[in-house]
Amino acid sequence: MSGTPIEALDLAALLCSRVCHDLISPVGAIVNGLEVLAEDKDEETQAFALELIKKSANTASAKLQFCRIAFGAAGSAGSQIDTGDAEKISRGFLEDEKTKIAWNLPRVLLAKNRVKLLLNMLLIAGQAIPRGGQLTVDPIGDGDTMGLKVSATGTNAKVLATVPPLLAGEAGPDGLDAHRIQPFYAHLLAQACGLTASIAMEGDTVVVIAQ
Repeated sequence: MSGTPIEALDLAALLCSRVCHDLISPVGAIVNGLEVLAEDKDEETQAFALELIKKSANTASAKLQFCRIAFGAAGSAGSQIDTGDAEKISRGFLEDEKTKIAWNLPRVLLAKNRVKLLLNMLLIAGQAIPRGGQLTVDPIGDGDTMGLKVSATGTNAKVLATVPPLLAGEAGPDGLDAHRIQPFYAHLLAQACGLTASIAMEGDTVVVIAQ
């Protein structure tokens, strides 16, 4: 059982708030770009606005594709998701000029909740390297009982103090909000998979494990 109970409606509301928070920035940038196009006829400014719209639309699309699986009911017609698809959307969302992913999972069909858990582990690991670095995805074992490991290396990599108890299912005295719900949700996913999730420093590397 989870250390901190949460009502289904509260969980849904907090996850929706988290997704909306992630999308506000790129969608707002698209709106700003469209306003510039409508108001300023300078060719150089319009070219800048179009580039901003294109970049922001791509960012919003990548976030939506990632969130659709990480938080939503993507692929609900089946009980498994291709890890190759998970790799593609993870690279689209998390990789940029500062952060790269080394993906060492075999391409297999994994239970939906295990893939959702993996994507949430990647989010947690990515937050541990705000200046960028490398995220490495490794399997622990194989088959239907496969565990998961995500390592994050980068300048000043660190474990945020709020994350370990949330991964352990404890919300703490401050309770759950849209900023804290994601690691707690990762705990719920691990629990649903019969796994235990944890995060720790190993030297200069942050390691998120579910096994």
